Amino acid sequence: MRRQDERLREICSEHAYREGALLPILHQVQQEFGCVSEDAERVIANCLNLSRAEVHGVVSFYHDFRSQADDRPEVQICRAEACKARGVEALIAGAEKTAGSRVRLSTVYCLGLCSVGPNARIGDDMQSRLNSARLAELIERA
Repeated sequence: MRRQDERLREICSEHAYREGALLPILHQVQQEFGCVSEDAERVIANCLNLSRAEVHGVVSFYHDFRSQADDRPEVQICRAEACKARGVEALIAGAEKTAGSRVRLSTVYCLGLCSVGPNARIGDDMQSRLNSARLAELIERA
């Protein structure tokens, strides 16, 4: 744990010059450790002279951050109003069945491709105009 705390302090110092350093720090911590744990929140809060509640509020607000590591591939499915109007809800049951416990499905609200929904994201890869077969294929490949 001590080594992790040292790395967390290094990450904080790498971004200390930035205004609004919290989000870049959280993204780097998530990328390196697979999560932003309660211990990481404490270290980050201490480094930035914030309360743990302030850090936790940001961590819990954004869907990109997890409190526990999860090595499964993730498929984010947009369930915002535009994708709902284009039929995303009819795809969810099939997606859950295809994913099983091997792939983590996450709901997000707007991936920014509203005119070509339903949409999903796997890593940095955005997919649009999804139907059941195409979404199942994406999940299988994840």
